[in-house]
Amino acid sequence: MAAEKKAFVLRIQPETLKELERWAQEEFRSVNGQIEYLLSEALRKRKKPKSGSTDPSPSAEAED
Repeated sequence: MAAEKKAFVLRIQPETLKELERWAQEEFRSVNGQIEYLLSEALRKRKKPKSGSTDPSPSAEAED
């Protein structure tokens, strides 16, 4: 049985929502699915340190 998902309200700028809708459509996802995917990817990347990098500061990631 799948884990129950928590629902919450998200306030978002209209232009940001339009971009998310376009992106989700390109990847054959719902907007909710796209947001969930992006958050999961961001959390996965945050947990996994970059190879060769010992500096966990946000400025080290900004160089991408």
